[in-house]
This record gives sequence, structure tokens and C-alpha cells, in this order.
Amino acid sequence: MGMFFWGMGTDMGIDLGTATVLVYIKGKGVVLKEPSVVSIDKNTNVVKAVGDEAKEMIGRTPGNIVAIRPLRDGVISDYDTTEKMLKYFIKKACGKKRMSAPRVVVCIPCKATEVERRAVRDAAINAGAKKVHLIEEPLAAAIGANLDIMEASGTMIIDIGGGTTDIAVISLGGIVVRSSIKTAGDKFDEAIIKYVRKKHKLMIGERTAESLKISIGSAYKREKEMSMEIRGRDLITGLPKNITVSSEEMREALMEPVNAIAECTHSVLEKTPPELAADIADKGIVMTGGGALLNGLDKLIQSVTKVPVYVAEDAVSCVALGTGKSLDYIDKYDSAIIADETSLIENR
Repeated sequence: MGMFFWGMGTDMGIDLGTATVLVYIKGKGVVLKEPSVVSIDKNTNVVKAVGDEAKEMIGRTPGNIVAIRPLRDGVISDYDTTEKMLKYFIKKACGKKRMSAPRVVVCIPCKATEVERRAVRDAAINAGAKKVHLIEEPLAAAIGANLDIMEASGTMIIDIGGGTTDIAVISLGGIVVRSSIKTAGDKFDEAIIKYVRKKHKLMIGERTAESLKISIGSAYKREKEMSMEIRGRDLITGLPKNITVSSEEMREALMEPVNAIAECTHSVLEKTPPELAADIADKGIVMTGGGALLNGLDKLIQSVTKVPVYVAEDAVSCVALGTGKSLDYIDKYDSAIIADETSLIENR
């Protein structure tokens, strides 16, 4: 199977995230998961490293090398770099053998503008895709979480990525109510940096903030509180210093962004037609994305909405899996799940 499958072109799903890029290949599953970071030598404009290697360089580079995150808040903020990054990831995912990917599906935030959609499409085409389809993140997340999106029953999904949180109610293969806010994983990190600076007069970097969030971050009271030692720069003396931070403090630090997500979920529920709202009250709300793994966030949203909340099984890969699987839906239903906007780019 392996050899034969490579010779033919193959379907590929790309979850182009603000923090992480995942690539799904039909028949192989998720073959690549790396940070969306590119480090570039400013003097020569040459790409030094992409993904994991580049992330290691964040906050540690000499003046001429910059580590760039080309996507901000779920959209492309640096077009050229995004294209270089995509090219690298598509190549890496395909392995040594030359492979033509006839169809690539890329997912986008549900409030992406026409200009932003076009930028994603162009970047994928220039990176070597033959045909590009776009799918909205909540739909991809729902397919990846194995929810039946084609039935006449309401399904609610909260996808918390790095740059955006997309919340949607889906029925009959389409999005009925949607909302997207630019409060997600990155904002959690920023809130932690701000809190530690204000309360402990200590400057910490993005990576330290992220490991605090993952290890002891919390959105709702934990059964057993935890703490973690971190090192940063003391703002008063300017020297390195170690402090211990507790999970209660993390809860205080993250209060604002997590409440914003809970409130947004509440307002989507308010706009949901009563029949679908009743379905959701029965089935519960499903959370996907890396941000869904923040300890207690499901409990917090449950306490605000009074609806059961579940975290999907492989929350981080849901969008990538759904992006890849969505092609089967096109084949099966020939449906409008995916905006097929290839006509603009067919003739290049």
C-alpha cells in the first residue's frame, strides 16, 4: 500500500495554527506537528530554521537572526514567511519521495475575511498544492472529534487554538450560529507574563509562561493545588531570580481570558434556536484545541452555561484530523461544507 499510495497524488489536511501547524495525510494520520515559528537571518533573508528548531531559538537569538511567528490571532500577518513555512512543512510531511498533493484542505478561523482567506489559499498554492479547499475551524474540529455533523440535531463546539477561540453550533453540515474571539492560548500566556511581572516584579519569557500554563495553569478550583518554581529576571535588581508560583495564582492570572471564553460561549447559546439549544443541553458541548486542555476550563464553562462540557479525546489533533477527513464529506455529500474556491487559482 505504502509505495502505491505515494505514487498517486494524495489528500492532505493542514491545520495552519497560530501556535502549531499540523499536517494530516490520508491513510497516514497526523504526520507532522510543529510550532508555527520560522527563524530568519535578517541580513540575507535566508530561513535558518522552521518549527521545533526555530522555537528553541525564541528569545535566544543574536541580533541578525529573528524568530518570527508568521500567524497572529489565527490569520497571516507575515505572508512571505508563512509561504516559506508551509513549503517546508509540506515537503517534510511528504518525506523524501516526490509527491503531488492534488487536494489540500486548510482550515481558517470562522470570521476570516475574504482577503485573509485568499492569503491562505495563495500561500498553499505557492507552497506546492495543486488544488486548495478551505474549511472553517469549528466544522473541522467537529469532524475530527467524530461528531456527526450531518444530522438534523444541534452540536456545539468550542475550539481554542493559539490565536483564536471559535465557537459554533452546527446542524445539517452547516454552521447555524458562530462567534470567534481573539482570546486563546497566546492570551493565556500573555496574562501569565503580565501577572508575574506585576505581582512578583519578575520578567519571564513566552516559553516559561507556556510551561506554567501547561503544568499548573487552572481556570477553576483544583482538588489539589500545585506550585512550580520558575526563573526570570528580577525587575528591581536586573538579575536572574527564582520564585515559586502556585496554581491559585495562575487562576487569578487567567481569570480575564478564561471568563471571556465562557461569556462568549454563553452568548452563542443565547443566539441558538430553541430546538438546537435543547439538543445541546442533552448532548453537551465539546471542546477541542490545545487551549481546551487548560485545567478546569471545562468546569468553568459548565458552571456558566449550566450545560455539560466535554473535552474531545485527542483535542490538539481534532482540527487537523477533521480537515483531512472533510474531503470524504465532499466526495460523499458533494456538500457546501467546504468552500471550493479553486477557480481563482486553477489557471496559474
